[in-house]
Amino acid sequence: MKFESVLAETDGFGKHQILIIALLFIPRIILPCHFLLHNFIAAEPAHHCDISGLDDGGVFENLTQDQMLKVSIPAEEDGTLSSCKMFSEPQLHLLHNSSSPADASVVPCQNGWVYDTSTFASTLATEWDLICDRKGMNRATATIFFIGVMIGAVVFGILCDKYGRKSMLLVSYLLAIAFGLASPFSNSYIMFAVMRFFTGFGLTGISIISIVLSIEWVDVDHRAFIGVIGSMAWTVGNMLLAGVAYLVNGWRMLIVAVTTPLILAVITWWWIPESARWLIANGKAEKAYTFLEKCAKFNGKKEFSSKFKPQTLSEVVTVADENKNYSYLDLVRTPKMRKLTVITGIVWYGVASTYYGISLNITGFGLNTHLTHFIYGAIEVPAKLLIYLSLNKIGRKKSQAGTLILTGVCVAINIFLPKDMWYIRTIVAVLGKGLSEASFTCVFLYTTELYPTVVRQNGVGYTSFVARLGVSIAPLIMQLEDVWKLLPQVIICSVSISSGLLALLLPETHKMRLPETIEDIEEARKKSVDVALQEKSDMPLNASDEPENGV
Repeated sequence: MKFESVLAETDGFGKHQILIIALLFIPRIILPCHFLLHNFIAAEPAHHCDISGLDDGGVFENLTQDQMLKVSIPAEEDGTLSSCKMFSEPQLHLLHNSSSPADASVVPCQNGWVYDTSTFASTLATEWDLICDRKGMNRATATIFFIGVMIGAVVFGILCDKYGRKSMLLVSYLLAIAFGLASPFSNSYIMFAVMRFFTGFGLTGISIISIVLSIEWVDVDHRAFIGVIGSMAWTVGNMLLAGVAYLVNGWRMLIVAVTTPLILAVITWWWIPESARWLIANGKAEKAYTFLEKCAKFNGKKEFSSKFKPQTLSEVVTVADENKNYSYLDLVRTPKMRKLTVITGIVWYGVASTYYGISLNITGFGLNTHLTHFIYGAIEVPAKLLIYLSLNKIGRKKSQAGTLILTGVCVAINIFLPKDMWYIRTIVAVLGKGLSEASFTCVFLYTTELYPTVVRQNGVGYTSFVARLGVSIAPLIMQLEDVWKLLPQVIICSVSISSGLLALLLPETHKMRLPETIEDIEEARKKSVDVALQEKSDMPLNASDEPENGV
């Protein structure tokens, strides 16, 4: 007897499962609001040097604002005013002669900067002048955040398999709230960077626990639906972020606005059940029975109690040592697990680096930042609807490989299309972004189904770590355009196609039961879940039919 047999008797996709999805939807909406928050809080508004120090003796008294800027700030090659330099003294002759003498003394901004606050009232750039020579510090805030996400993935992967999904989910909520709400009170760049690191650390627990907990409570036929719905929460949050950032255009209040909904998540946490799969796999059959019984009653399956007893559940998963603490080493101890770990790591790296590489390289639609962000989020909706159909029709393996390979093909097409065909390039680029998002949706579900229950969070934590490594490297890849303009696209194309081809070496999980132990991976997996469901016929229906010793 397998867990799917037990879950089927509770109604594997009833009101109880829908409630779990709803309770986890709010915190999953918050994830993109923080992961993509850097686009708004670190925005660099138009700026120029503060020229008030040049007005010595009322030189600017009779000049308009435009004239003051013209005589105080040198022009760039494209005719725009320099953002980081100024004349050492006013060049009044420029009022009559548009050209500046070659020997005019130009110096860095001496008295700070003046910022355009029409779009952003305040950002990190305006708060601590993270522009010009300090621009790298502004960009580093995103890197620091994702380093926190990387480390959090490793830590929560270990803790969730050891202490359970639900308890660690609460820890994630509390860490994200505490450090997220502390961030706006930062009075220095260093303090803010530290707060963002730990915010990322906490949020990654929500990311990897919510998908695993959802998948472990539903039957085989609805796993794809759960995976896509969870991913749709990211898209909803992505679009909502654009609206919230438009209404709240100060970086401090924006962080507060996208963090406070997690307080509601803490309140609703009490109704989220622990994973019955994890409880059984860790020798806690009585607790698992309690949750399964509640699930059955909530779904209207009152006959569950007469068919199953706690001792029956202890036979669902056979673990060699129930007291063993699994770790990341168990991902590579045995041959098939080792192969699975290596390939999924490479695929996740390919998915993440491709998605963010394309996102960094797609030009906007000539619209403002908020509307462009909203459109990019909306583009993901049809992509996820299509991947849902694909997951159920052609399976996980072909969907994963296909989306990655086609993403690489889109990048390759744009390499060869001339710049003047901008409309075709834009269509192809948007198609590529949609496909890359579809591959992200698929890989979360696929990975959760591939790893066994006893190390599932370890596996998802490991792959999430590798993914964030890809996210961190993506901006560096874009810098290679200084070596050769097309080199970033060539690298992204190659990584996408090669990781897609490698995904074909993974086993198919469509219509298959979830593996519970490492032995399930090492032994030949059953080809269809129907075999597992048939085992119900061998199970005693009443407690009186079972031997007293439970054997």
